[in-house]
Amino acid sequence: MSTTERAGRKEWIALGVLALPLLLVSMDVSVLYFAVPFISSDLGVSATQQLWIFDIYGFVLAGLLITMGSLGDRIGRRKLLIFGAIAFGLASVAAAYSQSPEQLIAARAVLGIGGATLMPSTLALIRNMFHDPAQRSKAIAFWSAVMMGGISLGPVLGGFLLEHFWWGSVFLINTPAMILLLVLAPVLLPEFKASVKGRFDLFSSVLSLASVLPVIWGIKELAANGVETLPIVSIVVGLLVGVGFIQRQRTAEHPMIELGMFRNRAFSGALAANTIGTLALVGNAVFMTQYLQLVLGMSPLKAALWSLVPSVAVGAAAPVGTVLAQKIDRAYVLGIGFVVAAGGFGVLTQMHVDSSLVVLLVGAGLLAAGLVMVMSLVTEAIVGAVAPERAGSASAIMETCSEFGGALGIAILGSIGTAAYRSDLHLPTGLPAEVTSGIREGLPAASGIAAHLPTQLGTVVLDAARDSFSHSMNVVATVGAILLLATAAAVTVLLRGATHPTSEPTEGSTVTQDSAELPGESAEPAVAQGNEPMAAVS
Repeated sequence: MSTTERAGRKEWIALGVLALPLLLVSMDVSVLYFAVPFISSDLGVSATQQLWIFDIYGFVLAGLLITMGSLGDRIGRRKLLIFGAIAFGLASVAAAYSQSPEQLIAARAVLGIGGATLMPSTLALIRNMFHDPAQRSKAIAFWSAVMMGGISLGPVLGGFLLEHFWWGSVFLINTPAMILLLVLAPVLLPEFKASVKGRFDLFSSVLSLASVLPVIWGIKELAANGVETLPIVSIVVGLLVGVGFIQRQRTAEHPMIELGMFRNRAFSGALAANTIGTLALVGNAVFMTQYLQLVLGMSPLKAALWSLVPSVAVGAAAPVGTVLAQKIDRAYVLGIGFVVAAGGFGVLTQMHVDSSLVVLLVGAGLLAAGLVMVMSLVTEAIVGAVAPERAGSASAIMETCSEFGGALGIAILGSIGTAAYRSDLHLPTGLPAEVTSGIREGLPAASGIAAHLPTQLGTVVLDAARDSFSHSMNVVATVGAILLLATAAAVTVLLRGATHPTSEPTEGSTVTQDSAELPGESAEPAVAQGNEPMAAVS
């Protein structure tokens, strides 16, 4: 029976080092929530510029993930991580001291470039450090929990910093952590570089950017403004360019992405499960935030603090899923995760305006726990389903799918919620047409309009809007529960018994550990042993 090299103390400490960039990149998605009013006041930001300050980071991140994942496989994942840390740290300083909206938008774009190098590098390095499947599952469960925690912690940290410092502090907090990463990475992290012949395919990089960005932008615009011509054209153009990108990978002598990965159902099925899980999680977060602030009347900081409560369930879910996956077929554990998440949506179908906050927290906790269990397992399945030299590309593809899932969650569940809100909205007669039209846009608009109406009429309008919004949450939760139950059945049937290929790197790929050993540890080669078959998805 073949043996598997097990990670030691050094690798587990290195995992903590990798948590630094992951935490900051995930926090940067949400840390701006409270800072925008301060930025707008200081820099004179227009409504359009405000949208770009929010969105440019995610757009650039999503568009460059595939490119950076492939680049890391070629030049070395630790090297790419270090370059990304330098870019992220410098861009954070530039954003903190921006003197104009244009400077801030440019700095946020560079932050997106840095983020695109950091995220796939962290996951690919985990693939190289943890060869034992059981240890790798635990490491990836930790990775998933840190990523989810960063997204939840971002608004709270932003609110705390703004209470005591100026708005630039929400960016400047990144710099010390990146400096620490630059010091520790060469000491603790191994370098891995795949032996890939030929020059880097710059044209494929351009095609991937030109396919992802228009689709993401179009989906977000449809979610924000309804059906319009330009977003639809943008999505179609992006999809057509995507077809060209795939064709390029089929014909190129040295493709950026190995399309053969998608023939492995453990890989492609896990990608689909990850996309649906992200869709449900992000789509629900939009409604939960509005319910806390606009129905229950909480301040943004108080709402963010209450939003952390479901994270308690998240912290326990990933390890539980990992343990279960070592005892039973992983497809069954994925099915259980989706069923638990569907149960969370089931609880949310019972939410009303006068419901206890406990109902919301229990529903959101079950949803988050089930989906984090799923995402932890599918992440391990995706990374484990490819040879180590392709781990960077595989990680980037997974994270790109997550970006698509989040955008689709806002667009699809948001559109369903808007339709349900409008169908259930019953307003008093005699309101001017423009007032009625504004109220029908959604609860945020209705809250603003109600504040400017006579007190009694404003109360009636706001109560009606809140009732309709609660109804829309019930409808969205019902749709979400059905979607997740269907996905549970699909993954249980389609992924049952799916296996990973061997973890052995192809000839010529190199893993080097040119760093100092920790006191008390003997030097061990970091070259993957490569003789053991990977753990099956079962």
